[in-house]
Amino acid sequence: MRDFPEETLSDLETALRAEKAALEEELSELGKKTGADLWEASTSLSDESSDPEDAANHIEGLVTNAPLVKELEARYKNVKEALKKMKSGTYGYCEECSKEIPLDRLDGNAAARTCVAHAERSQ
Repeated sequence: MRDFPEETLSDLETALRAEKAALEEELSELGKKTGADLWEASTSLSDESSDPEDAANHIEGLVTNAPLVKELEARYKNVKEALKKMKSGTYGYCEECSKEIPLDRLDGNAAARTCVAHAERSQ
């Protein structure tokens, strides 16, 4: 297990929990939950409207929301995975090379899954 100062680990966990709550709220506004950690885009408009303008607005909303939901869902999964790793003692290690992720990187992105070198390669 990586040796974090107790306060640092607590701060990172607090940041992850706050981000998880914010992501859940944002996902709820843009989509609906379809499974454990699965979301799909939705709009506040009804699918059942017979008005062509309402139907067009609904489709436009789905087209707009779908990529946002996909991106938020991926971030949400990363945050949940980071919290799980904290419990198992594997938090803070690069998934590619198993080296420690620098604390500066975790401070900026508590859900980081890789070190900087591997993050740059995946972009």
